[in-house]
Order: sequence, then structure tokens, then C-alpha cells
Amino acid sequence: MQKGIELFDRVICIVLDGCGAGPAPDAKDFGDFGENEGNTLFNTWNAVGGIDAPLLWRLGYIAAGGVPQSGKPRIEARWGRLQKVSIGKDTMTGHWEMMGIHLQTPLPTYPNGFPISLIKGFEERIGRQTIGNVAESGTQIIARLGQMHIDTGCPIVYTSADSVFQIAAHEDVIPLDELYRICQIARDMLVEPHNVGRVIARPFIGDRSGGFVRTENRKDFPLSPPANLIDTIADVYSPVFGIGVIPEVFAGRGFKEVERTQSNPEHFEMLLKALENREKLIFVNFEDFDMLYGHRNDPEGFAKCLEQFDGYLAQIIARLKETDLLILTADHGNDPTTPSTDHSREYVPFSVWHLGMESGAHLGDHLGFWCIGATIAHCLKLPFDKGESLI
Repeated sequence: MQKGIELFDRVICIVLDGCGAGPAPDAKDFGDFGENEGNTLFNTWNAVGGIDAPLLWRLGYIAAGGVPQSGKPRIEARWGRLQKVSIGKDTMTGHWEMMGIHLQTPLPTYPNGFPISLIKGFEERIGRQTIGNVAESGTQIIARLGQMHIDTGCPIVYTSADSVFQIAAHEDVIPLDELYRICQIARDMLVEPHNVGRVIARPFIGDRSGGFVRTENRKDFPLSPPANLIDTIADVYSPVFGIGVIPEVFAGRGFKEVERTQSNPEHFEMLLKALENREKLIFVNFEDFDMLYGHRNDPEGFAKCLEQFDGYLAQIIARLKETDLLILTADHGNDPTTPSTDHSREYVPFSVWHLGMESGAHLGDHLGFWCIGATIAHCLKLPFDKGESLI
């Protein structure tokens, strides 16, 4: 049984980045092939022989991934899956859709690198030549071109399967302030038809003998989003408390200024601080599932990350108040058991829970990640014209 909607005055929405719940009906249109290729939670569970995450079980999150429930704890939350409507399988598209933005045209991607004319224009504006200009893993490209970058001072430009323009530089060769400056130049020049979702600064350290390692000084320069639920919450109540990449995904608009956290442990510590405040919406992305394990085809690491998050969840729940609503979801899939290191076009799980919830309910599949926004708007008594509330 759910409590009266008038009793909720705060929502905590947690995104487990990359934790998909099974192939979407249109997965093949996005380059995902094979009957069970993009099925992140289910395939990870099978690959490691089970995941010790009792709270994620009790909240229905793992069950939403299609993992058999036999012998598992009774589910106490309202749970199910959401199907993405927007065109894309990237972080930005997923989060934007949650807040009511429908992207009907995909953001541009560059599997063969960026047009030479675009690169030449960028080089002219920053006064440096660049190297790279390929679609490649970030760790692989700094291993391959890191020494050339040190020798020449040329920043490494690369992309991925996502709509990103990434610039990697050694912190001793191009200081952070300069790297951020040239990223802002790229952001300013990347307009339609090259309006990539994010320009990303990718600083690294190290040397050829000991290896190169990316630092936690990453910074995103996103495309500014259309008007969305974040704007409404900020206008009616107060800025949203965003953690991790969340504020950057929305170009910072409508968010409280807080320290940028870079890893799941840091996101968790910031979330505990956020729970001491009274912002109407706390919106956090736990990215390590995707960044450290999905993109690196590491199901064991992915599973351990879920178990670690389950421990975080116990401490989060212990700090919730009776007027808080907890939402768990994801933004896309990133199956670590497949040959691909790309995101996968999947359903995503959702779990909606509050203190005192007397019984869970399987709500099945719903169309549109914006059902998350509809739930938040319903609780905060705000207008929202997409999807349906899950509570």
C-alpha cells in the first residue's frame, strides 16, 4: 500500500549508470545484435554465478533485470522496467528523457573520426595541432599516443560510440586550466550539425615506463538542454542537489553549486551530506558500473560494484525520513559480457520505495524514461505532461 501523495516532500532519485534490464524492442536499430547481447543485469548475474545484493533484491531492482526470483527475499517496492523513447543510448539522452525531454533526432556520432575541416578549425582556434581523431577507448588511446603527446604538446582528440568530443592531455604538458579553456573553445564551436552532446576534458598523468593513468579531474562541457522538469523544480522550490555528472548533463542549469565528485565512493559521501539538507530533489548518478566495468568488459568488477552499492543503500535508507520517496533507475545498458564496449539499447529497471511501504507491486513495463519525471512531479505537486507516475 502506498501512503497519500501529500505526505511526500522530497525525492531521492539514484541512477545506477549502465545497469540495463534487457534488450529493448528496437535494440538492433542501435547496433545491438544477438538474442541476449544487451542484457546487463541478467548476463552479469549469470557470468559471476550470483550477486550478493539483498537490498537491491528487496527493492525489485535485480528482479527487473530478469534474474529468477526463486528463493529470494520478498520484494517490498513498486518495480518494473522503462523503455526509452528518445533516439540514442547515451547518458545524456537517458537523463534528459527522465526529465521530460524527447530527442527525436540523434545527437551526432563519429565512428570514423571527426571531419578534417572541423579538426582544422579547432586547431586554428586553440593555436595547437592535435593528434588522434579516432573513435577509441580512452585508456587505449592514452597508452598508444601518450608519449607522442608529451613529445609534441599536441592534445589527443578522440570520440567513442557516444556523441562526445574528448580531449586528453597530460597534466604536466597542458595544465588543467588550459585544458578546460580549449574544451570550452570546442564546446562553443560545436554547433549544428556537429552539436555533440558533450565535450569532455580527459586529463592524465604518468610516463611511458610506468604507464599513463587518467586522473579524477575530468570535466564535462555539455550541450545545453531544452526546458525540463529541473527548471520547474528550481523555479518553484529551490535548486536541485545534483551529484556526480548530473549537473553537467544539464549544463548546470537549475542545480545547487556543490563539489564535483568523481567516483561511486565520493558520490555516496556527497549523497549522505545531501540528505542532511532539504532540497526537494536529490539527483545522483553512480557511474562506476558503466565507466569502470561495462566499458571494460569486466562482469566480475560490475558485480562487485553492485554489491558495494548495496552496502551504500543500507546506509542511505537508514537516513531517509517518512516524507522521502526513493527512486532507483538507470540511463541505458552496458553489458560487460559482450564483445562490444559500447552502451546497449535496453530497458532500464525502476524501483520506487518509501518507509512504511506495506507491500510491493510489479508494475511491468512502461513507455518512456519520463515516468521518472512524472513520479517526481506528482510527489512535488508540479505540472508534467509526459508519462505516468509510478507511485
